[in-house]
Amino acid sequence: MNTTEPFAVVDHAPRSDDQQLLDALADDLRAARYHHDAVTALLGESAHEALGRDQIVPAMLAVDDAISRGESAPLVYLVRLWLLGMPLDPGQVGVALPQLGAAGALRLGLIEPDGGLFRAAVDVRPHASDADAEVWVASDLGAHQRPGVLGRDHVLGIGRASLTLAQAVIRRPVERALDLGTGCGVQLFHLLPHCRQVVATDVSERALAFTRFNLLLNHRALHVDPDHLEDRVQLRLGSLLEPVAGEHFDLVVSNPPFVITPRHAGERPEDQYTYRDGGMAGDSLVESLVRGLPDVLAPGGEAQMLANWEIADAPADGVATGTPGSGPGDKSTRDNSSDAWSRRPRSWVREGTEAWFIQRDRTEPALYAETWLRDASQGRDREAYAASYAEYLADFAARHVSEIGFGMLWLRRPVVPGRMPFGVRFEEITHPIEQPIGPHLGAQIDAADSLADRDVADLLLHVADDVTEERHQRPGAEHPGVILLRQGAGLRRTTLLSSQEAGFVSACDGEFTVGDLARAVASLTEGDPDETVENLLASVGRLVTQGFLPEMRNKG
Repeated sequence: MNTTEPFAVVDHAPRSDDQQLLDALADDLRAARYHHDAVTALLGESAHEALGRDQIVPAMLAVDDAISRGESAPLVYLVRLWLLGMPLDPGQVGVALPQLGAAGALRLGLIEPDGGLFRAAVDVRPHASDADAEVWVASDLGAHQRPGVLGRDHVLGIGRASLTLAQAVIRRPVERALDLGTGCGVQLFHLLPHCRQVVATDVSERALAFTRFNLLLNHRALHVDPDHLEDRVQLRLGSLLEPVAGEHFDLVVSNPPFVITPRHAGERPEDQYTYRDGGMAGDSLVESLVRGLPDVLAPGGEAQMLANWEIADAPADGVATGTPGSGPGDKSTRDNSSDAWSRRPRSWVREGTEAWFIQRDRTEPALYAETWLRDASQGRDREAYAASYAEYLADFAARHVSEIGFGMLWLRRPVVPGRMPFGVRFEEITHPIEQPIGPHLGAQIDAADSLADRDVADLLLHVADDVTEERHQRPGAEHPGVILLRQGAGLRRTTLLSSQEAGFVSACDGEFTVGDLARAVASLTEGDPDETVENLLASVGRLVTQGFLPEMRNKG
């Protein structure tokens, strides 16, 4: 059964039932050099960066300047049409799309008449995926390209959240993957190079139509056969995990509609912004996924997603739910028992499931409301804006929410039930991190797995190339009061070291085992040698899994 065929022709979405027209469009875009670098060169770095913030005026000025200089290249008109939402006359469309032509673009649903001109019906822009070449991604036009409030069934394009998730996914070759809430298909494009088959789901029929269009437009770069698309990709309509109930996947990725939105009595699904609002109260959509995802993971299967979670005021007794820290002396994160933010997410993790939550940001309810009201351009109606703003604040107040957290999470179903080498971890890391972060996350998980059945004392370690040491002491002091170990790559943690730990790290050059080094340090420092060795061995596991002290792989 061809699961993609039903989405070839959907109202108010680009159609993908004519492969010849799609190939003609791809040839035109390729000939016009409609790629990221060429667009950046045309607009200039500053204007291109502003465009990424949905500010089109600098790019409009650059395009107008190019046209005034007599440049009538296809690239200029494609940028004007699809990135800026500015109309073209029939002659300009012919220059921009010589093979497809205006008639073909109309048939595919990419443009629409506007008096004697043509205007964009969708956004089409270049995107660098993990494929062999850039792809072009169609989505709905944003409010900066076409005035007015966004449609409730808006299909979001390439945004910061989708890029954040794409950069965070650990890309191991797998047999079967699930893209839950695919939208226009951005995550799917990144999955295809390392997944043999991908199931992509969405609650929006229009979103799946955009995904199918984008797949067939880019079939050469994505290495999919247009005549047998279902061999690599299945598209399924449905909410959350319903379309894949009873199935299992090696990898699940999701940028779900996690935005916390006030609910109303008598609310209808068509009143919700489907790309961001899952229709559930508070953060219960994220909770349902965290609880339910282990059911669709194969043994050893991993899930990665972005999420919001509510941070409620501390309980009356002031006692927070305990969360194990990432190690003694670690000051790079805020993931210990005194932190309220991890209480709710921790309660969602099912027993026997490994989990890693990294909170990247937190915001207060008022700022959260402003962000999402602005996102849908709801400020254009002053009275409706005020009413919606008040609803957000009342909704959060009803649950005693003081802040809303944003971050990424990883889940794994153990291969052997009960064997959880990575365990359950919560960290808050708000400083800038290296991108893509996925390889670094994978390396830390692999390091924890590697240590599971081994004696730490037998390891041969060295200091990672990106790690530096920083010491602080008061003027005239004999010894430093603070010793910090800093990472320049990956999650860029900073961890506080004791003097014994600092001496141990400085001696890690791959020549001697951890046990030998620990005993040598203990013999040179004050205190009980056995206790010092025990403390050092306990610290080593943290420093290894966090990437400060990797193993010497080629020794001997």
